[in-house]
Amino acid sequence: MIGFIIGAASGAAQFMMLSKFTNAVTGGALNIKAALFGISQFFLPLVVLLCCAMLLPDGLMWSGIGMAASLIICSLVKFIRSLKNGK
Repeated sequence: MIGFIIGAASGAAQFMMLSKFTNAVTGGALNIKAALFGISQFFLPLVVLLCCAMLLPDGLMWSGIGMAASLIICSLVKFIRSLKNGK
C-alpha cells in the first residue's frame, strides 16, 4: 500500500512538471527553468522506481500502478477543467 502512495505522489509531481514544460513550450517561453522541468520529469520515475525496488521490493508493482493511475487521473481532471472553462 505504501508503494501505491509513493507512486501516486510521484505521478502527480511528474504531471505538474510535464504540464509546466508543455505550457512553456506551447507558449513560446522556453527558458532554462522550463527545460529543467522537461528533463527532470524523465528522471523522476526512474529514481522513484529504483528507490522503491531497493527499499520496498514488494511495493514496486503498486508504485508503478500508482504512478500510471495518478498521471491518467491528473490528465483527465485537467481536460475536464479546460472543457468547463471553455478553453
